[in-house]
Amino acid sequence: MPKSLVTSLFVAALALTGPAFAAGVKVAVVAPEEGAFASLGRQISAGAAFQAGDRGSQVIPINENCDPAGGQALTKALLASGAEAAIGFLCTESLEAALPALAEAGIPAITVSVRSDILMEDALKKEWPFYRLAPSGKAEAAAITDAIVANWKGRPLALIDDGTIHSRELVESVRNGLAEIGITPVFTDTYRPSQEQQVSLVRRLAKSGATHVFTGGDRNDTAVIARDATAENVPIILLGGDTLNAADLDVPLENGVLAMTIPDPARSSEAAAVAKAMRAAKVEPEGYVLPAFAAVSLLEQAKDQAAKDGSSLADALTKGPYPTVLGPIGFNSAHELAETPYRLMRWQDGRFVDAAATGSTE
Repeated sequence: MPKSLVTSLFVAALALTGPAFAAGVKVAVVAPEEGAFASLGRQISAGAAFQAGDRGSQVIPINENCDPAGGQALTKALLASGAEAAIGFLCTESLEAALPALAEAGIPAITVSVRSDILMEDALKKEWPFYRLAPSGKAEAAAITDAIVANWKGRPLALIDDGTIHSRELVESVRNGLAEIGITPVFTDTYRPSQEQQVSLVRRLAKSGATHVFTGGDRNDTAVIARDATAENVPIILLGGDTLNAADLDVPLENGVLAMTIPDPARSSEAAAVAKAMRAAKVEPEGYVLPAFAAVSLLEQAKDQAAKDGSSLADALTKGPYPTVLGPIGFNSAHELAETPYRLMRWQDGRFVDAAATGSTE
């Protein structure tokens, strides 16, 4: 099916749930064009351009070098672009540099990547029109805590981390969340990461009586723990965070390992037609491609709503939810996603599948 037809069908579907379409939106797409993050930048640019075509929207590419020293040049380019909104922003440094000027100009910014809680707190305090499609830094711990309460309450629970800052902070946040509702783990530990085997850790887990284990470690360490638990005949169920959604390294992840992660949007029903059209056009809907597509669609619908209400584009962004290829997107009063994108997933035969759908959560 031709791209124009598929996209038009998607737009028509949106029209059923929203106001009559106004003109397209002029969007600055802030993404790296060179360097280590260039491939991710191409994903953002490709997704934004794919959505913009049929609606008459215009994208203005602006290079993001993720260097604090380049903040002034980035801000100048954004203000000179004549854009009504800006999307992309892989790096916190870019946002920190650009947000004050964008706010003064009344230009809303949507990041597909940056999760800094501190930056969002500053933006809210200073009333900057900043929104994000990426979940907040606190959202992952909250989703993990909710999953443990819903599925593992009353089970002998262990919390382990690998000693890194991210792992420690994630596990500590989960521990604190559980403590507030009276759940105490039977075992806590910090293990040494990047080891060829974790037999001693597995034996300590067995001795503690823990059968359900949350680990803040990465995919390879989690795979090693799962492998060694099987070899030692120690029956544990492992749950990890979003870091498990990565490529296998030396040890493949075993079936049954759970992860609190964000499902691949290209596999969703909302994105099926668009993903098919993208592949036909030689655009692989991976990484940030569909989030960037969704960001442009979101802005187009918000502009329609702003025209209907006589409000600003920034204010209209809070009037959602709006239908997108990522599902309905709305923002709460803190400019965060109103609904968490995290889902409890289970590794099965080479990919993560919905754990609830398989009945495999405990």
